[in-house]
Amino acid sequence: MLAEKIGKYELVERLASGSMGTVYSAHDPFSNRLVAVKLAHPQYTEDSPNARKFRKLFFNEAHAAGLLDHPNILRVFDADMDGSACYLVMDLIEDAGTLEPYCSPDNLLPLREVIGIVYKIAKALDYAHRQGVIHRDIKPSNILLTRDRDIKLADFSVAMVTRADTMQTQFTGVLGSPLYMSPEQFNDEAITGRSDIFSLGTLMYQLLTGTHPFNAQSLVAINQKISNEEPPPLSEYRKDLPEELNYTMGRMIKKNPDERYGTGLDLAADLALIFEDLDAVADEDGLREKFGAIKSLGFFKGFSDADIWELIRACTWQTFSPGNSIIREGDMDNSFYIVLSGVVIIEKDGSVVNILQEGDCFGEMGFLTRARRIASAIARTDVSLMKVNDSTIDRAADGTQLRFHKAFVRTLIERLTDATALLSQLRRA
Repeated sequence: MLAEKIGKYELVERLASGSMGTVYSAHDPFSNRLVAVKLAHPQYTEDSPNARKFRKLFFNEAHAAGLLDHPNILRVFDADMDGSACYLVMDLIEDAGTLEPYCSPDNLLPLREVIGIVYKIAKALDYAHRQGVIHRDIKPSNILLTRDRDIKLADFSVAMVTRADTMQTQFTGVLGSPLYMSPEQFNDEAITGRSDIFSLGTLMYQLLTGTHPFNAQSLVAINQKISNEEPPPLSEYRKDLPEELNYTMGRMIKKNPDERYGTGLDLAADLALIFEDLDAVADEDGLREKFGAIKSLGFFKGFSDADIWELIRACTWQTFSPGNSIIREGDMDNSFYIVLSGVVIIEKDGSVVNILQEGDCFGEMGFLTRARRIASAIARTDVSLMKVNDSTIDRAADGTQLRFHKAFVRTLIERLTDATALLSQLRRA
């Protein structure tokens, strides 16, 4: 039966159950928002060697993830025990699934989306490694794909914390999921962040082909393949992949860790180049149309042509039919939107509070605070939007990012100034 509370958190709804625990949505009375609470299964609260080891793994996730704050890493806020019950408190990602369904040959994601997903994971891993955290369990079920097609790296239960200021006892031995281990991980040798790069390469191979590169029927056979055998080249499964992708894949899954990418940032840089190659073969008329739509908007005054092309490559473009919701009141959404064409209405509690047209922006506070939306945005006509969040703008060059953030601050100040003037008029009235 669903208990009413765990710690200070009021449980609302059972969301999912896994090998380690059950996840619930819950209300946090301190922040007055919904969170996800992972409650350990009852058998792990017993006083036995296996249960004690499990509890260490359970709280290791809180320790490792608690050191990290990145838009593509699932945040862990709290970890505690209520009586004998162990629980973790995390970001609630509504309507999210994992990458597992997209590792099948008949359900592959588009090439651009796969490269974008791996790019984001590489950047997230680079950040984690620089903070002294090695994940050690990169696999499809540990990557969440959100409703707006963003990703969240989750489950740091077997992570290794290498930073000098930690007092946490580290788990040693062969830990992780055998099919996604690096050779050094499988053979209980010293590991670094390059082990995560190998696991990510295994995942990317699956996302591109629907086939596991090292699949076998026993641990011994899996180890033999991972440590000594090369998987079939990507071209054996697909002829539409750019040659650069074969090089990138090959380097990610080198047997010798010294021959792999040194950092997630190095990998991300090569993936960005592949993005550019894909852009080069895209429809030139479509690209010119996007360029013209951006360049004519006041928000982008002062942006160079190079900046605008950077944003075309980096940001997400969305279209909505009349009546479709862009943002729903109460949603978690950390994106900022710029209207390229069409009319958008803003509704609060069912009443229209604003009407936006070409060149207008909305979503500033959600972009800044990552809080739940306090109003809905609905397409009144056919609408075309540019969608920006931390993970998309991060793809652009540093100079472009700086100019974008300056324009964003200018827009925010103008919006606040207009609101202040309106409040003054209301007071006088």
